[in-house]
Amino acid sequence: MFLEAAREAEALIAIGRQKPLRWNLDYFFVEKNKKAHRHLKYALEERGYGSRIDKDIHLINDSFDKHASNLIQFVKQKSPIKGRSIFLLDQYGYAHVPASQIRGIFHTLPTAEVILTFAVDAFINFASDTEATRRILKRIDLPDVLKGRTLEDIKRVEKDFRLYIQSCFYKELVEQCGAKFFTVFFIRTTGHGDYWLVHLSQHPKARDVMTTVHWSKNNHFIHYGDAGLDMFRTLGYRASADSRFTGQNELGFCFDENAGKASVDALVNQLSPLIHAQPGGITFGELFAAHCNSSPADAQKYRLALEKLINHKEVTAISKDGARRLRATTITGSDRLKVSNQSVFSF
Repeated sequence: MFLEAAREAEALIAIGRQKPLRWNLDYFFVEKNKKAHRHLKYALEERGYGSRIDKDIHLINDSFDKHASNLIQFVKQKSPIKGRSIFLLDQYGYAHVPASQIRGIFHTLPTAEVILTFAVDAFINFASDTEATRRILKRIDLPDVLKGRTLEDIKRVEKDFRLYIQSCFYKELVEQCGAKFFTVFFIRTTGHGDYWLVHLSQHPKARDVMTTVHWSKNNHFIHYGDAGLDMFRTLGYRASADSRFTGQNELGFCFDENAGKASVDALVNQLSPLIHAQPGGITFGELFAAHCNSSPADAQKYRLALEKLINHKEVTAISKDGARRLRATTITGSDRLKVSNQSVFSF
């Protein structure tokens, strides 16, 4: 995936350039299973990458945790100032990546991004109030994820116990990983339950880019929560919201056109009070950074919502040099949002 993406990006950037651009990238593929490791090498050779193995493509037949420190140091030495890197930790399970490992990545490489797969459905299906489950939670640094409650109690008391457990997991996982910005959305699988694709970073721009990917690849992603700034109120799986059971489209939650409209409409209602609460105004960058984690919307949908508020004369957007912004496409991070002196209220 990364190799193909880099190849496509190089080709796009090369259009119209006299001198072709070449990325200075290194790729590390860490696979513990010997058969899977051999197949990976074969697949790379079949796709024309064989000549690059042991050069910029590095294959490691071992567990990631044994090599994490060396990989982090490699990135730090290659890019000591920025340390830009992406770690894709595809465990396709839930018990192999401790939160402390991800926290260590961010501690040494502040501009790194981590993409983690987490089979939360599988955990809910197979976990129990046993020592085996407690050992797993301790291994991934989430020993208190259920806040002292037993699974038996949760399933007996909570009307939607899956929702409750998922909500507990996302909050604890993000906190223990030490990420300032994140997305926690589902990848739909066939026959094996949904699992999370968790994106963790320390910068709102990285969060926005990843959210845009979810919207552009909407056939593969789904979100069972709300469309606005309170999406985690109903985070999780609900059969009542799943078209496979209801026969209805998951309106507002599929990252499609309907979901986009629902997100913008929700933001129109929710952003206005936030701006009204700031007498001196707030920049668009500050507003987005403060609230993006709680919404499935990307920055462009925030801008579209603000355009509507500007047209309604609810708010104004003013650039540093005093220019008024009237369109979503012109709003930048440094533009200051303030309550309009001509606010129109509807009762």
